[in-house]
Amino acid sequence: MDQDLTPLLREWPYEPGQLNVRAIQTREGETRIQVRLDLGILQMRMDGRPDGQRPGGFPSLLEMFETRLDESVSEDPEDEVGAGPEAEPEPFTLTDEDCRALREEAVQYYHRYMACLALEEYEAVLRDTSRNLRVIDLCGRFAQSERDRTDLEQFRPYILMIRTRALASAALKENEPKAAVLAIDEGLEALRLHFADRGEPSHFEQAGEVQMLRSMRDALVPKLPVSQKTELRQRLADAISRENYELAAILRDELRLLGDEGSTPGLPRKSS
Repeated sequence: MDQDLTPLLREWPYEPGQLNVRAIQTREGETRIQVRLDLGILQMRMDGRPDGQRPGGFPSLLEMFETRLDESVSEDPEDEVGAGPEAEPEPFTLTDEDCRALREEAVQYYHRYMACLALEEYEAVLRDTSRNLRVIDLCGRFAQSERDRTDLEQFRPYILMIRTRALASAALKENEPKAAVLAIDEGLEALRLHFADRGEPSHFEQAGEVQMLRSMRDALVPKLPVSQKTELRQRLADAISRENYELAAILRDELRLLGDEGSTPGLPRKSS
């Protein structure tokens, strides 16, 4: 049996500087995602765990640990006949080895959601990015060591950015630029809250993820329908009437982005 991969690699040459991705069909009619690397080809399943494994009979390690967490919460020792204090269940925790395995599994999903983004499979991107955010939350709450509780948190801004890009791109695919801008605004707010929660609010303005989403938003603003100005003016007037001046300032800036340079009654202009 010839196991040489050279003919396959020659048929699909590697192109430096870009993500080389394609979707193929197996003989059984299942979809596989392939990523061309400089030294070969990475192949992943479209659904379930990318490598097709089912650890412990579960679709993924994450779901296995989430099930164990649910079971530990639902256990009630008082329901057991003769149960005493010694029968209380151990609190759910993740060992160093558990967290390492979860991190390695998350890398598989990272490769897949980046490939799906290139393939414009936005629902799959949303599924996998949301899933990796759950990994961060689970380790952050239940890891035994401080390092494991904080190690993955550094990746949250990037995952939030990719998820927001997928939401906005899906809206644009449906010719809904207004929904795309709304998705970006919500993504930016999620990033702002992330840095604020970490006690690093000043990092928000410098974050590359924020700059990327703002650039995407700037490119979308000219595509908004004219009626957007009317809606923003109405929301601005309502914000002023409720004395919500912080929201009013944001809405005023959005109107300026749309080319509405008129004065705003009841709201002083920002000093230059």
